[in-house]
Amino acid sequence: MAKGTLVQKIIDRHYVDGAKQQGAVVAIKIDQTLTQDATGTMAYLELEAMRQKKVATELSISYVDHNMMQNGPENRNDHLYLQSVAAAKGVKFSPPGNGICHQVHLERFGVPGKTLLGSDSHTPTGGGIGMMAIGAGGLDVARAMAGKPFRMIYPKVIGVKLSGKLNPWCAAKDVILHLLSILTTKGNVGTMVEYFGDGVLQLSVPQRATITNMGAELGVTTSIFPSDERTKQFLTAQGRGADFVPMTADPDAEYDRIIEIDLDKIQPLAACPSSPDNIKTIAELAGTRVGQVIIGSCTNSSFRDLAMVASVLKGRKVSPDVTLAIAPGSRQVLEMIARNGMLADMIAAGARILETGCGACIGQGQSPANGTISVRTFNRNFAGRTGTKGDQAYLVSPETAVATALKGEFCDPRTLDIEYPQISDPDSFLINDNMIQNPPENGENVEIIRKETIGQPPLNQPLPDTIDGSVIIKVGDKITTDHISPAGIHLKLRSNIPAYAKVVFECFTEPGKPSFAERAAAVRDAGRHGIIVGRESYGQGSSREHAAICPMFLGIKAVIAVAIERIHRANLVNFGIMPLEFDNPADYDLISEGDTIRIDECREQLSSMNGINASIIGADGKPKADIRLKGPTNPEDVQIILAGGMLNL
Repeated sequence: MAKGTLVQKIIDRHYVDGAKQQGAVVAIKIDQTLTQDATGTMAYLELEAMRQKKVATELSISYVDHNMMQNGPENRNDHLYLQSVAAAKGVKFSPPGNGICHQVHLERFGVPGKTLLGSDSHTPTGGGIGMMAIGAGGLDVARAMAGKPFRMIYPKVIGVKLSGKLNPWCAAKDVILHLLSILTTKGNVGTMVEYFGDGVLQLSVPQRATITNMGAELGVTTSIFPSDERTKQFLTAQGRGADFVPMTADPDAEYDRIIEIDLDKIQPLAACPSSPDNIKTIAELAGTRVGQVIIGSCTNSSFRDLAMVASVLKGRKVSPDVTLAIAPGSRQVLEMIARNGMLADMIAAGARILETGCGACIGQGQSPANGTISVRTFNRNFAGRTGTKGDQAYLVSPETAVATALKGEFCDPRTLDIEYPQISDPDSFLINDNMIQNPPENGENVEIIRKETIGQPPLNQPLPDTIDGSVIIKVGDKITTDHISPAGIHLKLRSNIPAYAKVVFECFTEPGKPSFAERAAAVRDAGRHGIIVGRESYGQGSSREHAAICPMFLGIKAVIAVAIERIHRANLVNFGIMPLEFDNPADYDLISEGDTIRIDECREQLSSMNGINASIIGADGKPKADIRLKGPTNPEDVQIILAGGMLNL
């Protein structure tokens, strides 16, 4: 067990129960929660289902930042519901236009040493300010708002020792891309990353937040920086100096693994299609033509990022072969660059200014043309996430992005004949919280607005004694929640589960053949159970619990994979789907789509927590093999699954 770490100290301060041993389940108290509209609507519906009159946290905030395109009434209907239910339940409300949840929370609400649970996988952005900030499914966040502790695996702690100082044109984004080249996106479940060393003081809070934000792509529970003088400077500039608390690891802290990164040796990097850990140097890509550049997202849209971009663009023109779009991360950032003239410099250079929101990062607008390369300062480049099938999306730093936009091709920014802009952190940020809506002291008489597109969370049936399961689909490695429940234009269906369920695994539908939803529904309606089979890192990416709710609605009773990612595993449990892993990974190869997986005495086997015996029966009805599966080993998870999901309890 790692000792004397910042991770250990924060867990100890928030400990509720459980064994403080790696791999064991520990419960911690949650101080703050955040939701965003793509996941928040279901979270508040679930909170209502718990009959919770008022949230029990120190602070809960409902942000609207994802679904702001209003093609049809669905998104605005959700916004009205979120606004009214926040007032009724004692939750602050950040409306459309105020900014991306992680950026705004870092600026205005994050507190070092506190715990934050958010219904978005990039909640670990708060680690840049010294919070233990964790992404989770909406139901887990609803439970936290109801005052329930959050249960997680007591983590291994990887210490990342930073030394040196970043050279001009090399960025915090390049640091996390470098770490992704080492740790990759899989195999890090049950782990937290903690940064320490002399190099930490060379990074501002926005730079640290870039690193912790994209740490989500590692598959770790969270990442965290110490709270030090740079943290104090940031909070003071935000008018929140009183929130500063020094938080560091002990000098002799013990880590389970130490990775050393010399910031002097970091060079501009890119995550190539279609995974955040497919890393190459920009020097390797130099000269490759590019059709689109987008700067923004919760990873890279701080004042510092956009001030640097504006300084480079001033007096210059974007390549005529490139469309450049820029999305500020918050209203604070947008207003600051508007008042100091930087916004005008961007517009004059040919940039298109997008709304302060998630937009293009989740495939809502700005989809690239067929056969063209899109260069983005985002955190994910999963296949099709841009909204264009067969897309070629690369993830880079703002420094590389602006250089590429000027040249029309991949360009190592160090080769520009431009002096690197020296951007200092402001002594004082523009403070204006007038869009934040505070709830009334007593919200019992607030009318909650429910338009006709607002549904209810569907309930599952208790787990049957026998699983007679048809393998509806067999997929490979790194299946993301975007594969399962696509974002983009489909996210507006998030409050209508029967409609959203129709597009589950849509990306794998072959022309002229039944979709996954049609096949699963047919099996369900025939009185049988559906099974999904995957390989490594199943369910990585977004915290979107719809990737569990919609399969549950379609009759899926088990997901069997070599490895299942943390948040998705928890979401499967919460909605009564068994997350099972192969005892022998080679057994994956024994199963084909259309096979039957039979589990007798399922409830008894699951309750034993000693593994599960299952039989594979071929589509021809002949037995193929008996296999052994690993099920949940946490008694609470078992009880939830047996009941058919958390809401049934």
